[in-house]
Amino acid sequence: MSRLAPLCAIAFAGTAGAAPGIDDLMQRYDGPVPGAAVLVLKDGQPVFRRGYGQAVLEDGSAVTPASNFRLASVSKQFTAAAILLLAEDGRLSIDDPLKTWLPSLPAVADGMTIRQLLAHTSGLIDYEDLMDPADTRQVHDLDVLHLLEKQDRSYFPPGSDYRYSNGGYALLALIVGKASGSDFARFLRQRIFLPLGMDATVAHQDGVDDVPARAYGYSEINGRWQRTDQSPTSAVLGDGGIYSSIDDLAKWDAALYDERLLSADSLRQAFSPATATPEPDVPHYGFGWRINGDALWHSGESIGFRNVLLRYPQQKLTVIVLSNRNDPEPYPLALEIARRWRDAGP
Repeated sequence: MSRLAPLCAIAFAGTAGAAPGIDDLMQRYDGPVPGAAVLVLKDGQPVFRRGYGQAVLEDGSAVTPASNFRLASVSKQFTAAAILLLAEDGRLSIDDPLKTWLPSLPAVADGMTIRQLLAHTSGLIDYEDLMDPADTRQVHDLDVLHLLEKQDRSYFPPGSDYRYSNGGYALLALIVGKASGSDFARFLRQRIFLPLGMDATVAHQDGVDDVPARAYGYSEINGRWQRTDQSPTSAVLGDGGIYSSIDDLAKWDAALYDERLLSADSLRQAFSPATATPEPDVPHYGFGWRINGDALWHSGESIGFRNVLLRYPQQKLTVIVLSNRNDPEPYPLALEIARRWRDAGP
């Protein structure tokens, strides 16, 4: 089969099998409140697939398995995959100096490499701390570059430590555009989303594309849900700008088990510990993936959204929770769903 052949059809007619108490865990998301979509995949098949609550409070639109949420930092695995695809194409090397592709960066970036951006070991200054708090305009990936061009300092020498960096992934998106001769959003669509049948997934650019079946983000403020769908950093694509659904993410998950998209070597690099981290839930970080024992996962948090994609490849078990609310962070929930499903047995 061609590595770019479309994913075989997955039947999503409804929830298969018994749900081991998942509805009880999801009660706070149900009803006329910002909701969530939950998917459990076992051996490549959906064994639980359900939406809770509302995607749009203003008109009462329900969350469904086709609802598209802003993935926030779950997007990073796609940014990393784009870099690995371009490395396979011979368009770049992950050990290229950063300034080979972004020469306008200051001298402090001289020792930084693409590999270090992927693993959060570059030492780049957080771009969020460089933004003018009085300026409410949205920044884009190119604006992140311009902010960093003015900073001839770093947190540590390149490669010597770990510090999670959204800015590093914004720069990776710019590199994808330069190396591909396209742009980041178009490259993702042509090389990842469409080949995998993720037809509704998009690196969203306001005024350029539309997000179908869009779930809007909300925050609970003074006891009332208020729409908080966008912040000044929501237009940055490389670190968190992808919208997708549990149905489309099932196709992404399936592609991570074989070579239909990425080669075995690229997958090994993505899933192997590239650096240790001081975070208790994240002993190691790969390329766009947090690694904890046999678990590969990533959370995504932005204003109005909290998401997690949790995989146990050895058990062929995946749990995805996407929510359009500011709280709670769903990683513990995904862990509990996975535990219950394992305990329930075949």
